[in-house]
Amino acid sequence: MPEKRLVPAISSLEEFETNLPGYLNPEKKLAILLDYDGTLAPIASNPNKTAMPIECEILLNKIASHPKVFLAVISGRGIKDVQEKVGIANITYAGNHGIEIENPDGTRQDYKLSGEVLNSYRQLVNELNQQVSKNNAWVEDKRVSLTYHYRDTPPLIKEEQKQLAIKIIEAHGFRANQAHEAIEAKPPVNWNKGEAALLILKNKFGNNWSNHAGVVFAGDDNTDEDAMRVLQGLGKTFRISTDPNIETFADFRLARQDLVTDLLKWIASAYHI
Repeated sequence: MPEKRLVPAISSLEEFETNLPGYLNPEKKLAILLDYDGTLAPIASNPNKTAMPIECEILLNKIASHPKVFLAVISGRGIKDVQEKVGIANITYAGNHGIEIENPDGTRQDYKLSGEVLNSYRQLVNELNQQVSKNNAWVEDKRVSLTYHYRDTPPLIKEEQKQLAIKIIEAHGFRANQAHEAIEAKPPVNWNKGEAALLILKNKFGNNWSNHAGVVFAGDDNTDEDAMRVLQGLGKTFRISTDPNIETFADFRLARQDLVTDLLKWIASAYHI
C-alpha cells in the first residue's frame, strides 16, 4: 500500500533532469494533470484575485497544443470558475475535487450525488452563512462542495470560529479538510481527485493507460494527496510545499510554487516545444 514519507526536494530547473533522467520521452505520449490554486497560480488573499504568472501561462498554452501531450486541470473550484481562470480550450477540466468533469469535446462525466446529499449541502451552506460568515470570513459556495475562508479573520477569534465551522460541516455529514487558511467541505462520497485522475486517464488512454503514456501530476494541498496516492509507482508526482518535513504520497517536493513554471520548462524542453 502507498505510504506517506519524506521525499527529495527539487529547488531548480536543473534538478528535474538530475532527479528524473530520461523520464520524459518525446516519442511517448504524456499526460499532465495539474491543480490550479497554489500550483498553477500563487495563493491569493481572495480566490478571485488569483492569476497564473505570464511565463507559466504561455508555457501551458504551448504544451497543451502539442500532439503528444494531454492536459487536465483538476481543481477544488467549481468547474466554470477554473475554466475561466485557466482559459485554455480543448483540454479536460475537473472541478469540485473531481465531482465535475468536462472533456475537451464538451461532454460531461459528473459524479452523481443523491438528493439527500444535495439537500444536506443546501442546509450546510445556510447554517455556515448564518453562524460563521462574519469577522471577514465567508463561504465560497460551489454547488456541491464549499470552501470556508477565514484568512482575514482577526487572530484572537480565528481558531474558535474555524472550529465551529468544522463542527457545523461535520454535523451535516460532510468532510472537513484543512486547506490554506480555509476549510474545504466535501460531500460524503467515495470520490476525490485521485478517483477523478484515474477516470480521466482511463477515458483518454484506456484501462492500461500506464502502458501508453507517462504521467506528471502536481498539487499543493491535502486534497491533491488523493491523486498522488493512486499514481504512486505509475507516474511522477510533485507536492508543492515550503515545509521540509512534510510527509507526502508524492515522489518529489517542489520547494516553491514558482518551480511549477520550471516543471513546465522541463517538459517543454523534452518535447522540443
